[in-house]
Amino acid sequence: MNEKILILDFGSQYTQLIARRVRELNVYSEIVPYNKIPALDDSIRGVILSGSPFSVKDENALHPELEKLVGERPLLGVCYGAQYLANYYGGQVERSKKREYGKANLQAAHAEDPLLNEISTDSQVWMSHGDTITALPDQFELLAGTDSIEVAAFRSQEGAFAAPVYGLQFHPEVYHSLEGSQLIRNFVMNIAGCSGSWTPASFAEETIEGLRKKIGSDRVLLGLSGGVDSTVAAILLHRAIGKQLFCFFVDNGLLRKDEFEEVLASYQGMGLQVFGIDAKERFYRELEGEQDPEGKRKIIGRVFIDVFIEEAAKLKDIKWLGQGTIYPDVIESVSVHGPSVTIKSHHNVGGLPDYLHLDIVEPLRMLFKDEVRRVGKTLDIPDSILGRHPFPGPGLGIRILGAITPEKVALLQEADAIFINNLRSSGLYDKVWQAGTVLLPVQSVGVMGDERTYEKTVVLRCVNSTDGMTAEWSHLPHDFLGKVSSEIINNVKGINRVVYDISTKPPATIEWE
Repeated sequence: MNEKILILDFGSQYTQLIARRVRELNVYSEIVPYNKIPALDDSIRGVILSGSPFSVKDENALHPELEKLVGERPLLGVCYGAQYLANYYGGQVERSKKREYGKANLQAAHAEDPLLNEISTDSQVWMSHGDTITALPDQFELLAGTDSIEVAAFRSQEGAFAAPVYGLQFHPEVYHSLEGSQLIRNFVMNIAGCSGSWTPASFAEETIEGLRKKIGSDRVLLGLSGGVDSTVAAILLHRAIGKQLFCFFVDNGLLRKDEFEEVLASYQGMGLQVFGIDAKERFYRELEGEQDPEGKRKIIGRVFIDVFIEEAAKLKDIKWLGQGTIYPDVIESVSVHGPSVTIKSHHNVGGLPDYLHLDIVEPLRMLFKDEVRRVGKTLDIPDSILGRHPFPGPGLGIRILGAITPEKVALLQEADAIFINNLRSSGLYDKVWQAGTVLLPVQSVGVMGDERTYEKTVVLRCVNSTDGMTAEWSHLPHDFLGKVSSEIINNVKGINRVVYDISTKPPATIEWE
């Protein structure tokens, strides 16, 4: 990596947005825990300290080793990061009488500063903090305030440190800060001196070369799902090591209707060595009676590994397991910032059992979903694959709430196929991020003809998103939803009620389990 911005994560819900704003400038950004600062090699051009749900006045406040950073690289503290800088160097930070949350307008004291280049007078910014900087340390000076707070932005005085230090008491990364992207651009490009050369094509080229060096003459086994992530990972590996890559596509019995056959057919002509494995009866047997969402995920992950062990044993000298892990998987599965909690586990995150004796290779581990698609385009992967909606690794297993049975799977597959096929035929499929159907463990009374029914309920879930970290429910036309509902109820025996999920992420997740 020629250049990157390092982001220290203190647990803010907005940390990933900072990373995205930097990447939108074609500059690679990487999030690391506040207490695991890496050695600052030549590729690191600047450092950003994120916000945090904590107060710098808390007993359990998060303390980074600032001496490793200050003066070494240009530094930008955002919210908690700014307050920590002020407090650390002897300024005054006090608990606000009330939480300062919402829109404010900057009043620049030093409009000529490079951080404020092309920032309008009275630029709207977004406040979200419980502490307030009431006095700056001697080494710093005011850049801007607002009507409600005196210190909204500050900088180190010239010569105070070997590299400039900035602090912002607002969040430039959120869209409510109307010129926040420009402000981040100013720091990344003008102050940290990044060139913006990180593109999908450069990522693919660097990754292929890196994989070639890392793997050498070893053999790699990769599980394909037919989705964007595993396919892009496979093509990157294939470009790097060719026939040393072996791909398995496992039918776990939790795929969409006819997906096993369709996915295998889609890989025809792509040059990959793909082996289809029918293991659905084994998955059903292992999942029998399990109702807990995490329990189901872990069983599915374990059985996947068991299947891989057995199938890999039929091949000689497999040394690596390739995976299509992407950044949101890592962020949601791993407590990257100490005080956070794991939202859910992903079957392809967290390593392998020691007895497998395989190392993991994850070409996409640091990419968001939209970035994966852009890389896929540079690799000439067909749009029919790149345009596929995300589909969870555990498949319908986490869209069947409660215990899983083959009968429930068949029921959900039929209802889901009706929903997805109607999205395609109505021209809506490519306009939404992800769609799926959820089978609830509830029955309700209905009437069909002159008969009373007591049958199952399905939920239609459809969202729009950029990277999967946040999502808005899709405003599908009412007549479309009515058509899908009627078609499911009339054609899928055992379902008599269809509802539509209008929850956003957060607070809800995209999947129900």
